[in-house]
Amino acid sequence: MSKSGLICLGLTTLDVVALPIDALPADEGTTLVERIVIVPAGTAGGAAMVAAALGLETRLATALGGDLAGRVVRLALEDLGVDLALIETLPDLPTSTTILAVNSQGGRPNFHAMGAGFFAGPSDAIAKAAGQTRFLHYAGVGGPRLDGGPGAQLLETAKAAGATVTCDLISPQPGALDELRRLLPYVDYFLPSAAEAVMLSGRDDLADAARFFTDFGAGNCIIKAGARGAVALLDGAVITVPSYEITPVDTTSCGDAFCAGFIVALDKGYSPHDACRFAGATAALVAQGPGTLGLLAGFDDVKSAMSTLSTRAA
Repeated sequence: MSKSGLICLGLTTLDVVALPIDALPADEGTTLVERIVIVPAGTAGGAAMVAAALGLETRLATALGGDLAGRVVRLALEDLGVDLALIETLPDLPTSTTILAVNSQGGRPNFHAMGAGFFAGPSDAIAKAAGQTRFLHYAGVGGPRLDGGPGAQLLETAKAAGATVTCDLISPQPGALDELRRLLPYVDYFLPSAAEAVMLSGRDDLADAARFFTDFGAGNCIIKAGARGAVALLDGAVITVPSYEITPVDTTSCGDAFCAGFIVALDKGYSPHDACRFAGATAALVAQGPGTLGLLAGFDDVKSAMSTLSTRAA
């Protein structure tokens, strides 16, 4: 059976983004800002939203609370065509929510309320879907219902059925290394941020950090380094992928956008190297506007950005 589409599994949040906020006022007066955006996000939810905007058939496997925030997340994802059949509602928990005070330079101090998204878990429906998808993006490291074996079992199922498996992190704790030892043998592309890679590997050189994770079993490792671009270990060779020259507005979902762009490009037949370039352009469009999608409207926008934006000097 021909396999198609993407499943994003893991954390979904509702983000409330306000900008610009360069300092919190000391009193209780009202301060005017340019814009406030309410949008689904998270390592699974944000990646699913971007992938769907780029035209890829996408399913989201996550948990939401039975509250208004959860209904808002569902509505926004449905508008983009994301398949929500694998979402679990946990009625006794709120939906995970983050308030982001984005400053004039695109920085994003944030305030997070943990909720249902942290408790995304396995199910028979997700296991069945994992055996039928072309891509599985795993963004559940640290989840108490996935760590310790259930998450690795889902990846093993997907991998055995021929899926391409990608994996991202969010705020990993030191114990994440034990979970990565279980997961990475089933992961084709591991995509941590530079800060995550350095913290977990103990290696400041990103190429060395990438080798650390391939030694754990990952087929390839792509380390997202923001304005510095990306350092990728692909089929044993280290390459540096430059970023694009932009003026960032909100960098909140750039890592999720990079992952989604990379997967979509692979689905379109791009080489992994060119998929990294496409992923960088996807993130560049997202960074130029507020929220999960920023200025991204569709696949053709990214192709245009790749040919019109200048790349940063190494």
